[in-house]
Amino acid sequence: MHLRSKLFPLATFLCLLSVAVAQSTAPGSSFPTVGSQQPAAPQYPAQPTQQPSQTQPAQQQYPPAQQPAQQQPAQSQQPVQNNPTSSGQAYPPARPGQDTIQMQQQPSSQEPTTSSNGTFVFRKNVDEVVLHATVVDEKGRLVTNLQQGAFQVFENGVPQRITSFRREDIPVAMGIVIDNSGSMRDKRQAVNTASLDLVKSSNPSDQVFIVNFNDEYFLDQDFTNEVSKLREGLEQIDSRGGTALYDAVIASADHLKRNGKLDKRVILVVTDGEDNSSRDSLEQTVRRVSEEGGPTIYSIGILGDEHTKRAKRALTALSEQTGGIAFFPKDVSEVDQIAQTVARDIRNQYTIAFKKDPNAPAGYRTIKVVARAPGYKNLQVRTLSGYYSNQQRAAR
Repeated sequence: MHLRSKLFPLATFLCLLSVAVAQSTAPGSSFPTVGSQQPAAPQYPAQPTQQPSQTQPAQQQYPPAQQPAQQQPAQSQQPVQNNPTSSGQAYPPARPGQDTIQMQQQPSSQEPTTSSNGTFVFRKNVDEVVLHATVVDEKGRLVTNLQQGAFQVFENGVPQRITSFRREDIPVAMGIVIDNSGSMRDKRQAVNTASLDLVKSSNPSDQVFIVNFNDEYFLDQDFTNEVSKLREGLEQIDSRGGTALYDAVIASADHLKRNGKLDKRVILVVTDGEDNSSRDSLEQTVRRVSEEGGPTIYSIGILGDEHTKRAKRALTALSEQTGGIAFFPKDVSEVDQIAQTVARDIRNQYTIAFKKDPNAPAGYRTIKVVARAPGYKNLQVRTLSGYYSNQQRAAR
């Protein structure tokens, strides 16, 4: 991947321009594309043959009912610089003009590891499903003192035996995905400050990347925990164009999955409007982030009166399906407090694993986690609502 260029010398520009003109006049040649070209859309998991029984957010079942197969656009001729094993997944293309950043691929082994500061990093076994769960009481306060016996886990309505349980501050791989459209111009400074405060309030071993999007999406800082680099990525403001929210979320989820070194994955999305530029629909995006090992999505919608209903539906669906929260502040002044709330939520989760049924049919599987403990009433558990198993993708 190439990051955004900070300086493009005039001489280089004139040289490239002369080459472009020469190519445009050559017989049979086509005028070269200026700037970054969007990669082809990713392939989605096959549709489930049966709807999950539980009701999903925004009065709509997710994943949606069976639909005719959609023809995927032809793959781009532009290579994916940062992923030699990629087969067409959409990554956030980086800004042209800077050196390629090579990211180490996720190790295939699933053995426990420790971070640089000695913190235990939970890694799942390949035959387990790992859930990151937040528990709150009837007043919405975090509950962090429960033992394993307080929890019951159900997959497709069938009780599952918990094989692993802990409540630790596990480092996460996180993508901060921020709307860079024209309507965000006067909000970006406050949003950037809130994003940095989120990082400062998070686990010091977190690995964070920055994606800015309008009608395109760009990786303006790859994985790091250095605040100065993240600040620089956030300051790549080019407020213009439309809002390709769904495409940016899919690309960021793919980047987390392929290049994230930590198994716990989070995306924070900040936008002020409705998607109006993506090639993919909300339903396709929900299916894509519901693949096994997908991220938890927290979203902040700084919405005005126009298109509020549809924008809220989209952010709520993305967040609730993946175990996150959608926030809708009255104005941008509340974003900083929300960002720090997200940091506390991430750092105070339970990690619960159960063994997969090797004989279960491929498809979408619903998840429900229940918690009961003396002294508490109406405990609410927020976690993944369901997922597509790896078996399904392998069977495509």
